[in-house]
Formats: sequence, structure tokens, C-alpha cells
Amino acid sequence: MTAPSSPPAFDGIDLSDSDFWARSLAQRHAAFARLRSLDRPPYFADPEAPFAAPGGGYYALVRHADVAEASRHPEVFCSGRGATSIVDLPVEFNEYFGSMINMDDPRHARLRRIVSRAFTPRMVRRFEDDVQRTAAAIVDELLASGPGDFVEQVAAKLPLKIICEMMGVGPEHYAMVLRNTNIILSGSDPEFISADMDEAITQILTAGQDLATLVTDLAAHRQEHPADDLASALANANIDGEQLTPAELASFFILLVVAGNETTRNAISHALTLLTDFPGQRAILLDNFEDRIGGAVEEIVRYVSPVIFMRRTLTRDYEMNGHAYREGDKAVLFYWSANRDEAVFADSGRFDISRSPNPHVGFGAAGPHFCLGAHLARREITAILRELLHRVPDIRAGGPPDRLLSAFINGIKHLPCEFTS
Repeated sequence: MTAPSSPPAFDGIDLSDSDFWARSLAQRHAAFARLRSLDRPPYFADPEAPFAAPGGGYYALVRHADVAEASRHPEVFCSGRGATSIVDLPVEFNEYFGSMINMDDPRHARLRRIVSRAFTPRMVRRFEDDVQRTAAAIVDELLASGPGDFVEQVAAKLPLKIICEMMGVGPEHYAMVLRNTNIILSGSDPEFISADMDEAITQILTAGQDLATLVTDLAAHRQEHPADDLASALANANIDGEQLTPAELASFFILLVVAGNETTRNAISHALTLLTDFPGQRAILLDNFEDRIGGAVEEIVRYVSPVIFMRRTLTRDYEMNGHAYREGDKAVLFYWSANRDEAVFADSGRFDISRSPNPHVGFGAAGPHFCLGAHLARREITAILRELLHRVPDIRAGGPPDRLLSAFINGIKHLPCEFTS
């Protein structure tokens, strides 16, 4: 039995085409609203991609209920065949760039257990203090330099500096780390990646190798000369006799700097745009910042969905919410769409920092693959908004954002900012 072809109701909507992701936000959200209104999950052909094995297509899970259920059942909707790419890529490539995101239990549980135990309460407390201190220093620099590109001056600096400091990576490497994370999550954006497929593949592999070499060398040094950082904790971790291999440590570092840097950076960039476009919500937040910032962060993440999707593959036949899936089917969990599902979020296109409840899936839905860094991301967004809104109260976006051309990351490359403080 062959997979279904796209019915006429999808006319004009092709999620596999990069041109779709170059459309305006309003056009894309309208397209997903149409898909959510269908009586069954839409099916699309695979996009073209480097290293891709021939494939048929995938189901787009666009409703909140489908994304939530698939996430709760990793034994059926597995990640080990690829979670960060719609097309089938070699297992080695997936694990090199995605670490435990592209793994299933028991390997996923083992790696997450070792990594989680490295985040001791004392280390977490230290990181939390560092976040606020770093946010304050970044705003000091912004005030000294004056208005410019908010992404470069603020949004990119905070998560990059925090993650590098956590790992024990020195400031002399920051530019290299940022450059390579931009390449790895470049999508099809010509600012960061070549249009020539062979050149693009070389760029991605080189970026990964540069990051892997950096952390492998650092870990080897920390085994002999441990310090109070995450590289030392991970390199010397021994949980019930289990340790990370050098390859596992390298791939986890790539995941940490790529996911932790890019997603938080984009949430912060989007936050300035939202607080500029919705001055009433900004006023509500400023009126009682400490009580309302928690809800504001959750609504920012819901509204912008920094990670647009993750993919799963069916391990067996399964019926979910009235639709029968077959073993081997690919299902793509569109967090971008689930976070606008009208069945869950009243007036879902409205930005409302007081929204409650707010069961968004911006960090993934409940399950073993829920974002390990969600707590840190929330802390970073909170800290930088606290510093900005108290010390630069009239800061605003000075123009439209320059958006990343990507089907995977809802990114902002550049954003002019203005202020008079």
C-alpha cells in the first residue's frame, strides 16, 4: 500500500519547498491554519537535501493534540531514524550533529542520564548568577556603543557567552563558535551557506569538525587539569560506571552550542520585535515586571516557536486521533503550528503575556525529548529583558527583522534597534 498523495486541498501549500518559508509570516500562518482545518493529517513529498536517501514523503502533524500524543509515545514515534531532518540521512550524520535528539532509549536515556547528572545544583546556581551578571554587562556595552544591530549587540551575545563559560571555552573562541553554529543551522540562507550542494556539505562538515576539535582538546586537558566548568564535569563524569566517549562528548557539545545558542538568541530577538509591535503588552509587563515576566517568556516562546519542527518515524502501525499510521511512516511535529492551534489557544494569533493556561510546545511537548536546556533558556530571556526594560526603557526595533531562510529555525539574522537612554 503506497502513501497518499497530496489532495487538492493543499493547492498552494508545499511545506517541503524553500519558497514557502520565504513567504510572509501572515501567509505561512494562514497556510497552517488551513492545514489544521483538514479532517486528516496532510501528506507531503520529501524535500531535496544533501546525503538524503530516496524516500516517499511525510505526514505533517499540525494540531496540538497530535504533537502532544506523538511526543508522549517515543516507543511508537521514534527519533533514532532522524529527528532534525525530514529526509533520511545517515545515522552517523544525525548523531554527530544532533546527539541525543536523534537517539531512542536505551541509548538516549543513558546519555541524558550522564549529562543531567553533570548539572549539579551548585553548578546550576552558579550559572544562574552568571546569567544575570552577563546580561548586565551586555547592556553596559549596548549603552556605551549606542543603537545598532540588536542581534549582534545583544541577542547573540548572551547565550553564546553563557554556554561557552559553562563549558570553559575561552572568549578567544567565541567568534568561531558563533560562525559555525550559524553554518550548521543555516537552512538554505545564502548569507551563511553556499547554494552549491557540494560546497554546502563541506561547509557543514567543517563547521562540525571545528566545534568537535575544540571540545575534544578541551576535555583532554580537563581530564588532567579539572576546573569548575561543565567540560570538566562531563569529561570526568562516571555515573554507575558509565562515561561519555570522546565522540559522545563532541556531539553533545555541538548540540549544546547549536541548540542552546541559536534558539535562545532567536527568542530574545523576537522578544524585542513583539514588545515593539505590541506596546500595550509591553506596558503591562513594565507595570509589574517580576510578577509578569514568567508568563511573558512563555508567551514569547509560544508565539514565535524558535524551533519549527522535529521529525519522528513510526515503529509500528498505530492509530492516533482517528487516523491510521503505518510502520515506517514519517511524521513531522510542527511546533510552529501546534502553538497556534485554535482548539487549545483562544485567539491564538494574539500576543498575550497573561495567557493562562499556556501549554505551548515551544520547548517540545512532554516526553523524554523535552528540551534539556528549557530552564536555562527561560533564565536567559528573563535576565536580558529585565536589564533592557529597566535600564533602556525606550529600546525598540528600528525596522523589520531580517529573517533566516529556514524551514527548521524561526530565526532573525539582523534587527535594527533604537533607543535614546
